[in-house]
Amino acid sequence: MTVEENKSLLRRFFEELNKGNLGIWDELCAPGYIYHGTAGDMTREQSKNHAASLLAAFPDINSTIDDVFAEGDRVVARYTLRGTHQGVYGGLPRTGKQVTIKGMEIDKLADGKFIETWAVSDTFGLLQQLGVIPSG
Repeated sequence: MTVEENKSLLRRFFEELNKGNLGIWDELCAPGYIYHGTAGDMTREQSKNHAASLLAAFPDINSTIDDVFAEGDRVVARYTLRGTHQGVYGGLPRTGKQVTIKGMEIDKLADGKFIETWAVSDTFGLLQQLGVIPSG
């Protein structure tokens, strides 16, 4: 696949996630997919379940891709997530607070599927916005 096709797959993944379509994992992630994130390494099913818990806690979550770059079989995205804390997140009951989470990821693709992701997000900033950690 071309670099532009890989970038399109990333954009499509984010668009489907904005719709709450968790089936996108089964469609666009290879069976042996591995996600390396701030919560540790996860299989395709584990990362899909993690996204489901995030959607349950922030049902109106919306992601925006701020930058996307690609070379060869890798796509890099800098993104922003925005949503309202309306359900339990990490044991924390709903606060009703609106949050903004910044993050970046590097995705490796093969044969039109994501095979590996390395991601970081501002979990510390999220916990500050939810009032778990004091600001400043």
